[in-house]
Amino acid sequence: MEDRTSTIQELEAAQVYVLSVTTIPKAYPKTSRLVKKDSRIRTALGYHPQLVGERPNEMPLFERLLRETRYVGEVGLDGGKEFVGSKEAQAKVFAEILSLCRTERTKIISIHSRHAADAVLDKIEEHPGCGIPVLHWFTGSRAELERAIKLGCWFSVGAPMLRSAKGKAAVSLMPRERILTETDAPFASNDVLSSLSKATRGLSNVWRMDTAETKNTLKSNLARLVG
Repeated sequence: MEDRTSTIQELEAAQVYVLSVTTIPKAYPKTSRLVKKDSRIRTALGYHPQLVGERPNEMPLFERLLRETRYVGEVGLDGGKEFVGSKEAQAKVFAEILSLCRTERTKIISIHSRHAADAVLDKIEEHPGCGIPVLHWFTGSRAELERAIKLGCWFSVGAPMLRSAKGKAAVSLMPRERILTETDAPFASNDVLSSLSKATRGLSNVWRMDTAETKNTLKSNLARLVG
């Protein structure tokens, strides 16, 4: 974010619960120190698939830091043509991460699956008990979505996903009790609270319930996820 300090102050004043994901293991220590221990903001340890090709040697650091947090993300696979050269490295890193998470079984994992939904689901299926997979901005096919649901995946949904007919149709098929909101800030939005409000209103429309009931559903989902 352009102004991290004011963003943190705004989020804490609003008393919202936030998961701040990182893109490389090296970023985790400094990012986690931005907030106080009693904050509602948690930091996830990430190794973004789009960066695996240019930063291939950070798994030892990831493994050392993993014991410091329950949250992992953003990790996963990216099947975009611009990242085809790192396809094998991505698969290796993602498999190692899921294998490490399996030893504790309590990790909550935010997963990137752009143009790689089936491959991501294959890895999750190969590592039962790795924790709770939360598919971020899932854009797979209906068959892939149904498979993800059967595998017990959760889904984080943002305002951009709820603007298209395809996105709304996908969200309508996701189990309500396994949905969380997301912002994908700063890429999709620079205003976190506004983005969350738009996502909540979008879910209210899809679910055909009022905003207060939608908020209660989301709070209940989060409590069950972390509890």
